[in-house]
Amino acid sequence: MINDKIKSRVIGINVDVKTTTVAVVDLRGNIVDQKSISTTDYPNVNNFVEVLAECVITLAEQNGGYENIRSVGMCAPSSNHLTGCIENASNMPWKGIIPIAAMLRDSIGLAVALGNDAHVTALGEWAFGLAHGMDNFIVVTLVGSGLGSCFFSNGRAHLGCGGFAGEFGHTYAVNNGRLCTCGRKGCLEEYVSTRGIVKTAKELLEENNTSSTMRQLTELTVENIAHCTVEGDELAKQVWLRTGHILGRSLANYASVINPEAIILTGELTKYSDLMRTAMEESFQENVFGNIRDKVKIVTSSIDDHERNVLGASALAWKVKEYSLFK
Repeated sequence: MINDKIKSRVIGINVDVKTTTVAVVDLRGNIVDQKSISTTDYPNVNNFVEVLAECVITLAEQNGGYENIRSVGMCAPSSNHLTGCIENASNMPWKGIIPIAAMLRDSIGLAVALGNDAHVTALGEWAFGLAHGMDNFIVVTLVGSGLGSCFFSNGRAHLGCGGFAGEFGHTYAVNNGRLCTCGRKGCLEEYVSTRGIVKTAKELLEENNTSSTMRQLTELTVENIAHCTVEGDELAKQVWLRTGHILGRSLANYASVINPEAIILTGELTKYSDLMRTAMEESFQENVFGNIRDKVKIVTSSIDDHERNVLGASALAWKVKEYSLFK
């Protein structure tokens, strides 16, 4: 008998540190429905997968039926697409190697593909965002805790031999610089992240006696530093100039190796990108390989932050080989 039924929906899952979002996504990338559960409520990963599986099944049944779901894509921190495991995530409640893709697949009877934040974000940009139609591009995620990245080469995401390609945040940015959480000194994410930007502000305040409204703040935060900048504080402006200069130089090194058509910036810190864009672009043009100078676009993602990872996870779901216990 010929099977002529094409399943028209997938499940996209974004496992964040605090909240896990499950969404039903159709062929055109429309989020049909979504539901969230608390990640932190389940310190035991087996209990988490059990509740997650129930959420997937219930949401599918409420939106067209389980038989219309082709597969599942999942995004989680420190995930390895090649192994299907969360591997030694420092910011998640589950430690060690967690074969979460296999655990969920066995619970729901559907194919499950797993990717880390940067990989899934790049897939989302390629399928639904500014990278649509591009074969060679870089996506950089600027989030509060640090930086991630993924690049496409000849139309495919490059993951490396072990699945750990794209650790942009842990590239060497400043000689004998700040101590990073990874144990090395001078990593980029110690300068271009929430903690890095705040450290830069504190250093500037200590380096000179220039008058600044930042000195009057009870707490230095990125939001407060940005507000001081918009209000005309010259020292606060220097925070973003330094940050932009370091980021631009690092992006230039990245682009010189990859030769991308575009670099797409995503994540929560992009809302401050205008404050550092001039310094970033000047530093990029100054340091990038001459033959590609003025030929690489640096743009900010147009996909909503709250939808990006579930959409990227859904794109990952369409790429996994179909499998179901219910055919």
